[in-house]
Amino acid sequence: MPTGSTQFIGLERLPAEGTLVVPGHLDFQELQALEKQFAGRPITWLVEESALVEHPVRDHLSRENVYAAAFSEDDLSPPEVGDVLRQKIDGNRLLIFIPGDIHARAGTACTITTKQLRFLCDLGLPLTPLAVHNPSECALAIEPASKLPSAIFAVGHPVPAGQTTIARYRESLLEASERAFSSRTFLNGSLGEALIAGLKKWGSSCRVYDGSDDSSLPYGKLMGAAIALSKEIKAATSNPRIGIILPPGKAGLLANLAVVFAGKIPVNLNFTASQDAVNSAIRQADLDRFITADPFVRKVTSFPWPPNRDLIFIERVLPGIKKQIVKWGILGKILPADIISKLLGLGNRRGDDEAVLLFTSGSSGEPKGVPLSHRNVLANVCQFGAPLGLPKKRASILGCLPLFHSFGSTVTLWFPIIEGIDLVTYPSPMETKRLAELIDQYQIYLLLSTPTFLRGYMRRIDPEQLSSLRMIVTGAEKLPSSVADAFEKKFGKRPLEGYGLTETSPASNVNLPPPQVAEDDETPILPQQRQGTVGNFLPGIAVKITNAATEEPTTLDKSGVIWMKGSNIFGGYLNRDDLTTDVIEDGWFKTGDVGRMDDDGFLIIEGRISRFSKIAGEMVPHEAVEEAITKVLNLDSESERKIAVVGVPDAKKGESIVLLSSIASETLQQETVDLRYKLMDTGMPSLWCPREIIPVDEIPVLASGKLDIKGCEKLAREG
Repeated sequence: MPTGSTQFIGLERLPAEGTLVVPGHLDFQELQALEKQFAGRPITWLVEESALVEHPVRDHLSRENVYAAAFSEDDLSPPEVGDVLRQKIDGNRLLIFIPGDIHARAGTACTITTKQLRFLCDLGLPLTPLAVHNPSECALAIEPASKLPSAIFAVGHPVPAGQTTIARYRESLLEASERAFSSRTFLNGSLGEALIAGLKKWGSSCRVYDGSDDSSLPYGKLMGAAIALSKEIKAATSNPRIGIILPPGKAGLLANLAVVFAGKIPVNLNFTASQDAVNSAIRQADLDRFITADPFVRKVTSFPWPPNRDLIFIERVLPGIKKQIVKWGILGKILPADIISKLLGLGNRRGDDEAVLLFTSGSSGEPKGVPLSHRNVLANVCQFGAPLGLPKKRASILGCLPLFHSFGSTVTLWFPIIEGIDLVTYPSPMETKRLAELIDQYQIYLLLSTPTFLRGYMRRIDPEQLSSLRMIVTGAEKLPSSVADAFEKKFGKRPLEGYGLTETSPASNVNLPPPQVAEDDETPILPQQRQGTVGNFLPGIAVKITNAATEEPTTLDKSGVIWMKGSNIFGGYLNRDDLTTDVIEDGWFKTGDVGRMDDDGFLIIEGRISRFSKIAGEMVPHEAVEEAITKVLNLDSESERKIAVVGVPDAKKGESIVLLSSIASETLQQETVDLRYKLMDTGMPSLWCPREIIPVDEIPVLASGKLDIKGCEKLAREG
């Protein structure tokens, strides 16, 4: 794609007859590009009178031979305005709306206020969404700005008059936006090449800090060590994949980089999983070599360690390759990134080739292998990084999530190196006292956690220690409002919920703080966060919803099963075509989660299909019941998880709800009755209320912080 050029996708979708075209956003240069592209059709530009529009646009609209129409939301009803405007789309005329200026996060597909969007949908005119993707605000930090196209336009599926709603507009716009993003050339690249470019670019300005021993290493020296180690790995096995059994830290980061630079695929194994799950992952991935460290082998005695001959002990290898490390450290400073990549042969595998292999948590069954391609990882690094708007200098992220966790892989391995962010590591997300010390010591900017781990920060942590944090994003499980409220009350910072799955590389949605603007700036601000949602979709992700019972398509504002499409979506499970066909259909991924989108584009997750019980024909969401129980029992938000809802077979109703509880009690039968009455007083149907309470010592939780569904079901059966 030529530098500074514009690209148009899906022009065949634009109706030959007149239509109202509604771009997601539009600046003056993009307006000029549209004018040039549609020069053969009469255009009328539509502006809302009170909207803030940049001066070049206003000047352009006031010129002769430029047709413009203005409307006011306060003068007439939308149908009346639509009657007046209908003449503007007679024949093949185009009526193109110009969104006003607004503060929004980079990469936002729709920068139109919901009030304006509702007015446009109510005009009664045929409507064609137009995605306008600006690569300069949604690019990897290693991409040269001079090589980025100026804009990519993608036409959405037209919405006929009489069917125009916000939900239909957003669905069509996001689908078009996904097409625009997925056309980007960087997605055909190699993860290894991107990592070399990042390590080279940020070699002296960024470092990895290891919180377990307070050591640090600049990215430049990290590159030399990783390349030298990659030669040893390449010689150790001809297999395409290498197992890694290490926690977050310098060693774990170095091992993953070295495997990629060896042209192989890293497989970070879950050392907290059962032996059956670990052996299943090793078998599925066909692993014959594993990188680890002596101290970790001695520490994790329950792990089914392979024979010593199959283990590569990183602390034993590094001293013997010191000369190679120095050599590649020097070459790394002298040679351009593309030459280093060629010397390592990193361009041989790219795009849709497998780059990383992860395994699902196994919270509801045997772990499934999820191969992520180079395209998947590069896309998600860009999608996650663009809207965050991290400062270019001294931004830092805490890397304490396990490397076998999808967020630990993409966001705390590849993301900091490619985007130029300091990485502070620590081997456990549960040692919150030490983590708080690291946050304070290194003035960490971004914290990724789970609600389970956040609870730990609310015990014995001085609020001043977390003062540097600007963003606290949670995932893996629903963020209870009680936890968010308690955390904000103590630390003055509100945790924001995000969403993602291993299969989506993983990030797809995130709530964010509002953009920082000057006090005298009157430009409207697009909402960036909403309690009870997982946020807006990240750039380049399309969404659709199907009815959970009938599997028929429905609109985004109706509850149903969530499907996603985008360059971050995996291609299918490892050696399991049977499972893949269940979740992949024409490039769309069936997430297995149930939810809907509100008018402002925020996604509301109502539960996982596996965490619903079908009782007397009605779908009952376990998470909604848990949240209600937490409120009526006034459970301590600073403590660990104390309850879990499980569905059990019921001869009469198909299933019934039981409650696992670690709260000590001697009157469970009476408490069950009392709890049911309390829940029904809140308006909860009797059908949703737990039939009984089963006492347990503790609620099973995975190392990632997610509820261990298999463990809970086992306890329920035993109870």
